[in-house]
Amino acid sequence: MFDRILREIRDKIRKREYVMTLHAEEEMNDDGLTIYDVERCILTGKILERQKDRKTAEWKYRINGKSIAGEEVEVAVKLSPTGKLVIMGTSKNCCFKKFHAKNAKKMQRAQRKL
Repeated sequence: MFDRILREIRDKIRKREYVMTLHAEEEMNDDGLTIYDVERCILTGKILERQKDRKTAEWKYRINGKSIAGEEVEVAVKLSPTGKLVIMGTSKNCCFKKFHAKNAKKMQRAQRKL
């Protein structure tokens, strides 16, 4: 569904054209993850959903993938107006699932329309 944007996000990771918010770095450290885990999640994962920021109208993407150790990881990212990828959040325990479960039916309907 989001093949083009996922390729663009992965390209930013490969070229090291990304930044990580302080919040994401704190979450990463709290979950015992490294930047390599985050990169692997993005490079091998898939986009679960996108959300539009109400204030900035930017799209945010939730990506689910695997860490270096093979554990399930989720990462929230967006493409900034400057062209860099912004890593906004990470979760080893996949806390983002609560939000996803709440909106799963809505996402399924949207996917069927495409």
